[in-house]
Amino acid sequence: MWTLLYPPQTKTFLRPTIITRKRAEIATIPLSVKCQQEETSLRPKTQDDGIPADDVKFIAKFKSRHNYIRVLEVSRKANHPFRGSRLLLLDGPGNIHSITFPNTPFTNTYFDVFATLPPILPPGPISILGFGAGSAARALLELYPDVILHGWELDQSVIDVAREFFSLRRIERKNKDRLFIYVGNALNASVKDGFAGIIVDLFAKGCVISELQDETTWWKMKGLLREGGRVMVNVGGSCVEAESKVRDGKVVMEETLRAMKVVFGEKLFVLSLGNRRDDSSVAVTGDWPDGDAWKKGLPDRLRYYVDLWKPYSGEKGR
Repeated sequence: MWTLLYPPQTKTFLRPTIITRKRAEIATIPLSVKCQQEETSLRPKTQDDGIPADDVKFIAKFKSRHNYIRVLEVSRKANHPFRGSRLLLLDGPGNIHSITFPNTPFTNTYFDVFATLPPILPPGPISILGFGAGSAARALLELYPDVILHGWELDQSVIDVAREFFSLRRIERKNKDRLFIYVGNALNASVKDGFAGIIVDLFAKGCVISELQDETTWWKMKGLLREGGRVMVNVGGSCVEAESKVRDGKVVMEETLRAMKVVFGEKLFVLSLGNRRDDSSVAVTGDWPDGDAWKKGLPDRLRYYVDLWKPYSGEKGR
């Protein structure tokens, strides 16, 4: 997640700060630099830099039962990596839960990491727990013609907004036999014969949900996997800005990883994103795959991520 803030400056700016669920964490990798071709300053902008308010337009804003929903559109003329995109903000801090660009499924964010999962999975359906407006689903469906997705989202209003402003209605029509969306508690997700993979992107009030710091949740999730199946998780990091000051993003990330390690042992790997150590991270479970074979199954643009994974040591700071 990212948060849009208004720092004290002469000119009003929208500042997306990565908030562990969807921060521009991944944008700190070289991929984000490729978005700066029109940059005129001496230092290339990153997704952490402010967006001039004149370059942002709110196209929806309301409160649902679960969220404070806002949809923003960033001008294509903006001098920023998010130019031309639509953003879904939820909760008080203004966390960005989804992002979409016209004409490409790639986002230069951690959603692209999620899109590397299918080549290392056994045959079978993939679940997305925390569907949002469908950023991960769009990439998976476009990049892998045989993928079948089951997505869970707690808030019906988020799905409605996704259909209206993020092309989800068109995506559903095009993939009637490949995309199935459910509204309800994602932790109750299940499918006959189990999932080949589970993507977890669950946040509430600007923080990784507390259930993910409980090893019981991971034992249950492991039981939903087919043989050889894997879980890939956005575990957040120091960039997270929760509504509660008590919920420190880095601490929550470490607690989540420790709970996962109890269940998955040495078969737990972490990819760190962002400009700083512990900025934000994604975790994946299972035996380490053959890196070369994994890369061959990926689009060229995503192969870079394979080399960023490291075993989780369980020690503070990894």
